[in-house]
Amino acid sequence: MSNLKQHERAEFINEMTPWHQLTDGLQIYEPATSRQFFTGEWRTSTPVWDTDKCKQCLLCVPYCPDSSIPVENEKRQDFDLNHCKGCGICAKACPFQAISMKEGK
Repeated sequence: MSNLKQHERAEFINEMTPWHQLTDGLQIYEPATSRQFFTGEWRTSTPVWDTDKCKQCLLCVPYCPDSSIPVENEKRQDFDLNHCKGCGICAKACPFQAISMKEGK
């Protein structure tokens, strides 16, 4: 990582970064930076979790491409809407119809 210029590191790329210091294609050249960026604002649909229907099978968790379904003590928690982009894959993966998608944020 030491060969990266300061403005190429994720910790220095934010909404105040001048356009001429952004990397080509807004690429980030270091791993594990997704938690630093709140991408949930991109969402046009929002997942809704019905706790009464949920059997805690956790089948939805590995399908989420944004890791927006937290698990604590082997039980899923409500969605991390700061990172969920509303793709709906979790709703399709749930065999108990415990996740539905609503339009909007």
